Amino acid sequence: MTINIGLIRHSWLLVAPAAEKVSMHFYGKLFSDYPQVRDLFPPAMDLQRDRLLKALTQVVLNLENGDALGDYLGQLARDHRKYGVRPEHYPAVGRCLVAAMRANAGGAWLPVYDEAWTTAYNYIAEVMIQAAEEDAAHAPPSWTGTVVSHEVRTPDIAVISVEPDQPYPFRAGQYTTLQSAHWPRVWRPYSIANAPRHDNRLSFHVRAVPGGWVSTALMRHTRPGDSILLGPPRGSLVLERARTSHLVFLAGGTGLAPLKALVEESAWMADRPSIDLFHGVRRSADAYDTYDLRRLRSQHKRLRVIQAVSEEPAHWPQHTAVDALEYHRVVPDGDVFVCGSPEMVRETIVRLLAMGVRSDRVHTEFTPDSPSFVPS
Repeated sequence: MTINIGLIRHSWLLVAPAAEKVSMHFYGKLFSDYPQVRDLFPPAMDLQRDRLLKALTQVVLNLENGDALGDYLGQLARDHRKYGVRPEHYPAVGRCLVAAMRANAGGAWLPVYDEAWTTAYNYIAEVMIQAAEEDAAHAPPSWTGTVVSHEVRTPDIAVISVEPDQPYPFRAGQYTTLQSAHWPRVWRPYSIANAPRHDNRLSFHVRAVPGGWVSTALMRHTRPGDSILLGPPRGSLVLERARTSHLVFLAGGTGLAPLKALVEESAWMADRPSIDLFHGVRRSADAYDTYDLRRLRSQHKRLRVIQAVSEEPAHWPQHTAVDALEYHRVVPDGDVFVCGSPEMVRETIVRLLAMGVRSDRVHTEFTPDSPSFVPS
């Protein structure tokens, strides 16, 4: 099977300006031609349409990189098992996707583009179906978790501890997706804020986002004893990416969660690295995890924690996490891990590169050019 990358890229340029229309056309046709698949999707489709565009962008940008594309598709397939996706759904998706692009190419679509995309999509479907089948041999589509504790730390941040009903294999720094019983079929990503534990429990730092269905349900309407669903673990923000003995962690808000998990994991390593952790918050009252960070500091003798406050007039100096890095004259001569909002990550990476930090030593879940998504 030979994929004509040139034709794929050229045809993508035709439809990229109308990407939102392509997405709406795709879902409209899919639900019209195959109404039985509608129940696999959430009631509101806005975010789902964005996810389609991001997934398509990832595939188009990585066609030459077989390993990276295979890893991405495998992860996507494992995650899609929680929706109830089956092998017979893939051909329907492919037909509707090509039809949507053809209809929104401004009359410039050629028959050879149909052939190129069909070939590419058949390859994608084959990889995803195989990955899903392999995953089904040893893992459930999703896990049911029981809320063990729910601590409100600030007016809009809660720390929630969940115990999955089966062993949950993950690595420190990874994230998962959560579904609240209040919003069936609506999943949102959250970083796991601890390293793997003997009791199988997972901790999540949840910030209630205005208008956020899942975050509001988890923050305001969830109590110990409630059940939530967890998707499979995802992500690659793991310690193995580091190659140096001095690490700098830059966290914005609840972006602290995966970096805290990495600190927790490293505390018990025989050759534990030295870590400078900068946690940026807007106001002092937003520093929601101070007690646990102090506990980690007592366990990890090579950890330093610095809090940066950026928007509190009475606090001096007013710093973001990367401001504090420069202010304290910490030389980022090793690997740097960054997690926070998409804007925080982009701005921080620009600053780090300007300081002379090598790009291959800056680690985040996504690059600035990737789809804007950072777990919270």
